[in-house]
Amino acid sequence: MPLHTPRHPNLFTSLNTPAHLSIHITTAKSFTFLFAHFGRQLKKMESESVVVPKWGCEPCIMGIDEAGRGPVLGPMVYGCLYCPVSYEKTMSQLNFADSKTLKEEKREELFENLKEDESIGWAVDVIDPRELSSKMLKKNKINLNEISHNSAIGLVKRALNTGILLTEVYVDTVGDPEKYRIKLSDLFPSIKFVVAKKADSLYPVVSGASIVAKVTRDRALRNWVFDESAENMHRNFGSGYPGDPETKGWLEHHKHTVFGFPTLVRFSWGTCNSYFKDGIEVLWESDATDEDGSSVKTGKKQLKLSSVGFTGMKRRSEDIESSGKGRCKFFQARKLEQLSKF
Repeated sequence: MPLHTPRHPNLFTSLNTPAHLSIHITTAKSFTFLFAHFGRQLKKMESESVVVPKWGCEPCIMGIDEAGRGPVLGPMVYGCLYCPVSYEKTMSQLNFADSKTLKEEKREELFENLKEDESIGWAVDVIDPRELSSKMLKKNKINLNEISHNSAIGLVKRALNTGILLTEVYVDTVGDPEKYRIKLSDLFPSIKFVVAKKADSLYPVVSGASIVAKVTRDRALRNWVFDESAENMHRNFGSGYPGDPETKGWLEHHKHTVFGFPTLVRFSWGTCNSYFKDGIEVLWESDATDEDGSSVKTGKKQLKLSSVGFTGMKRRSEDIESSGKGRCKFFQARKLEQLSKF
């Protein structure tokens, strides 16, 4: 994956590969990539040593904000920006503002400026649309608020693990601000947390984090490489928000009656359901089991695969599967057994 290393020791990825990965970018000459597919870590790369910026041992403040929470397309990105408390006044004069109020050209300009500033550090966590959907649709569902909280918590942990002395963290709230603040304070009792609505408009350090997150998401979408290879695919998907006519048109054009949408789409979003009223249901025969894995008297059950997940009985554990009781007919007919040792 190509990296661009500016004069300042921050590292930034050009995001020329599919954005189904979580990325952490820190100050100094270190980086960590967590490649995730359906929430599973595939590959991890780290530098040999982590170099803490010279101001890292001073009391530092951090701002955290997200970009892409609402769209039905693309990743959700959490970004943070941090600097010494002694630099806070100077940073407030850098013209950071809520990224939603800025034009794309201005956001890009401010982002390049903060990358060059040796008194500022930043990081991002890019959450792939497939990871969002898989977490929100699995049996023990993780809702979007919890995913957001975990991402913000991860950014704080990574900064602390890098050696940054965080004393104050400002967060744009997700959910109830006070409950969120208590949750963060319980996890990091040595840090003062300020959690507020519209924090990106109130605190420059959060405004800077907003710019980091928004520019990263914009670049991820702009350079998105589709896994799918259909000839009629195009990139005119608009803003990605469900109400955008261009996004609606793109979804309609790219839906498939069996396979659903390209992996750019968050198929857990309710918006997707309306596109598959005429979709093809896929049925297969399975030996039904109850919750403890024993055979159910009603025998066979039809399981249904839809475009946004599947419904059916709870799958068996490995020990029940290896016992042969109630196993799938495919394995029984071929007298296949599960082996743990060869």
